[in-house]
Amino acid sequence: MPIINVLNKTFPDHTFLMNGLVMGIKGIFSFLSAPLIGALSDVWGRKFFLLITVFFTCAPIPLMSINSWWFFAMISISGVFAVTFSVVFAYVADVTTVEERSRAYGLVSATFAASLVISPALGAYLNDNYSEPVVVALASAIALLDVFFILVAVPESLPEKVRPNTWGSVVGGSAPINWEHADPFSSLRRVGMNQTVMMQCLTVLLSYLPEAGQYSCIFVYLKLKMHFSSLDVSIFIAVVGVLSIVAQMFLGDLMRVLGAKKTIIIGLTFEMLQLLWYGIGTQTWMMWGAGILAALASITYPAISAFVSVHTHIDQQGVVQGMVTGMRGLWYVYLVKIMQNK
Repeated sequence: MPIINVLNKTFPDHTFLMNGLVMGIKGIFSFLSAPLIGALSDVWGRKFFLLITVFFTCAPIPLMSINSWWFFAMISISGVFAVTFSVVFAYVADVTTVEERSRAYGLVSATFAASLVISPALGAYLNDNYSEPVVVALASAIALLDVFFILVAVPESLPEKVRPNTWGSVVGGSAPINWEHADPFSSLRRVGMNQTVMMQCLTVLLSYLPEAGQYSCIFVYLKLKMHFSSLDVSIFIAVVGVLSIVAQMFLGDLMRVLGAKKTIIIGLTFEMLQLLWYGIGTQTWMMWGAGILAALASITYPAISAFVSVHTHIDQQGVVQGMVTGMRGLWYVYLVKIMQNK
């Protein structure tokens, strides 16, 4: 989707500020809703919540061609359901053994990186040779196809027998719920009882503080400050995406040989180096070098998610993965203040 172009056209004098504001609102909604959706998926199953998270994440796309103000309003509000990764990782935990999990998480993250390779290049080509509405129409069609695929082809991964049976009393034949388990702050307190999981949540929280700012403005920065064309940005994303796929394909082997802790440390080290390189870089080639390091750093989040999953009971996968995702979303709120200075 040509979000950068629409953002710059709609808010020409406050592009960075509005980008931070949109991402900040989306982040706080994600933080508050991720544990709730994860907890509910532990009771009602993964498929329903996978369906609604994908649907509402993609819902703003058609509005890009209809009304840009409504588009940015909807993309902000969509943060309530922008927690697809937590549901997907919980789904993977349901259908894999402990030994297979890190490799499976790497493959899931690699498919996400693959989409980053294809979509920007295709979007830039269609935008240059046809028009922006064609790009939006194709993105909307693919989103609709994704929802349809989940609806008809994705089976439920969480058997009834492993769902909690102590969440209050059944009402109207539905799965019972204790809302104490769905409250994000209550979930945080419960996760805090497991020191290992809590330390990983803290790791995500601290590592995503700088990354949140980077991810929200890097492509705008490349276009407006480094004078990348739309094609240049697409090629940049494609190269980083391909390298991320390669890195994450080897995640399972890396964790098996080095262990989870060393793998996470390696990922965080590459993250630190790429952020430093972006910060001091003033030439185009330096942006490409930082992109390579960013691709290698992409192993961090799936490695942490796999590690947390292994140390969590099967009927709490949704809650814990939701907390990890919520930690990622929380720091987007910090962007609003950052972008005011741009």
